[in-house]
Amino acid sequence: MRTISLTGTSGVGLVERPEPVAKDDIVKVQLRVVPMCTEFKAYAAGPPSDHLGHEAAGVVVDPGSSHRVGEGDRVVVMPQYGCGVCILCTSGEHIYCPHQRDVLSETGSSFGTATFAEYLIKPDWLLLPVPVDISLRHAAMACCALGPSFNAMNAMRVSALDTVLVIGCGPVGLGAVVNAVARGARVVAVDINHYRLTLAKKLGAIAGVDASSPTASQEILGLCPSDGADAMFDSTGLPESVRLMEKVARARARLSFVAMNQPLELHRVVQRGLEVHGCWHWNHQRYASDMFEVILRSNDALNALVTHEFALDNVEEAFQVQLSGACGKVLLYPFGAEVSI
Repeated sequence: MRTISLTGTSGVGLVERPEPVAKDDIVKVQLRVVPMCTEFKAYAAGPPSDHLGHEAAGVVVDPGSSHRVGEGDRVVVMPQYGCGVCILCTSGEHIYCPHQRDVLSETGSSFGTATFAEYLIKPDWLLLPVPVDISLRHAAMACCALGPSFNAMNAMRVSALDTVLVIGCGPVGLGAVVNAVARGARVVAVDINHYRLTLAKKLGAIAGVDASSPTASQEILGLCPSDGADAMFDSTGLPESVRLMEKVARARARLSFVAMNQPLELHRVVQRGLEVHGCWHWNHQRYASDMFEVILRSNDALNALVTHEFALDNVEEAFQVQLSGACGKVLLYPFGAEVSI
């Protein structure tokens, strides 16, 4: 099969690798739609790697011994390889599982756990069947485009009564705009990238605020009907973003953070009665129908969220688009866009 390999700083190319094989509950999936996430950072930094990508949608080509999915089923590929039996996995929180399975060893495959490729293997319970009225292109948004913020909106109990602040309008933050708008909330987007602020308004945000403006906090407060934002979503993890959130949070506001590897310094949690959530992936075992309802309700927004699409062999151009910052969600098609249904 064809897969993507990083060969060094800004070096990338297609390579041939053996196709993985299905075995027992480990299923082989032909990948049709592969959303790009943070892999462009590895492309820019340069460590060689054959393991790129963690989100995709595709079609089952070999179900092994699975009783959950069958050949021809359209599925969303959930990230990671949780054990499936610990309390986290069985409660639907597999993203936190400390006992990851080694599916390559289990199947005797040498490749097959990265999504920037034509085929992948995955335990059947980590494959989410796609309803017939949803395209694979839109279903693939159930991974990182919508997943982290879907989790956050659930945790913060966002509704049509709320004004939601979204700080950081990369693809994950733009997904937060889609999720909040789907719940009827008023959304204020904050970023320093004017392309993405414009895109956020196209997705339904009532306003876009330049985070670098010295009057950013006053602008945000002027857009909030109450004494501040009701719920806030941050995808930056930057100290200045946290300070801005504390300035514009009303008492009893709900805050969600999805950025990793950054310390968070909050000073007014107790004084303001703030409710703070750390959010990663979403619980597909419990909330699949809710996620697909958001997708169905957001067809036009998802079409706007996907700003660029490339064949797998044009991945270098796709990385350059991501590095420019002038994009929303970027998709790769291992077998061509015409079969990504």
